[in-house]
Amino acid sequence: MTRAVLSIGANLGDRLAHLRSVVDGLGERVVAVSPVYTTAPWGGVDQDDYLNAVLVAEDPAFDDYAWLRVGQELEQAAGRVREVRWGARTLDVDVLTCTDATGATIVRDTDPALILPHPQAHHRAFVLIPWLDVRPTATLPVAGAEIPLTQLLAVLDPAERAGVIRTDLTLIDEGVRPC
Repeated sequence: MTRAVLSIGANLGDRLAHLRSVVDGLGERVVAVSPVYTTAPWGGVDQDDYLNAVLVAEDPAFDDYAWLRVGQELEQAAGRVREVRWGARTLDVDVLTCTDATGATIVRDTDPALILPHPQAHHRAFVLIPWLDVRPTATLPVAGAEIPLTQLLAVLDPAERAGVIRTDLTLIDEGVRPC
């Protein structure tokens, strides 16, 4: 079995419907869903604000590449077009981390198609804040050390942290289900 932490975001079309399509598409694999946040775009491209969330999913038949494939399939189903790096999108699904059946974090740093853990996750408040909602004690391997997400978030620019604003929107009826 693998467990994946996925960051999802959308800033084109029906943003909430696009995020919900991930939860629906993963179905029973989903074990935890964060609240929905609104955030300014990251990466310097002029565009509308995003809705972002983090979910945790498990599947005994999935490896890390299966999580990547299903994320890309969900993006395609939402009409994702890859034209501009960090540009506007109907749906973005990023695999942040993946653990194997023993609970060990899978590290991939030589395959450009899938680098794990996600190489920018520790720099992004819009990832860390919702991730903490579903895994308050989570850590992330950075430069060979397991760093608590709370520490990674604390060193980010205060303006970036303040720009991640919790909404009243939800992706599932039960709200957050910490795992």
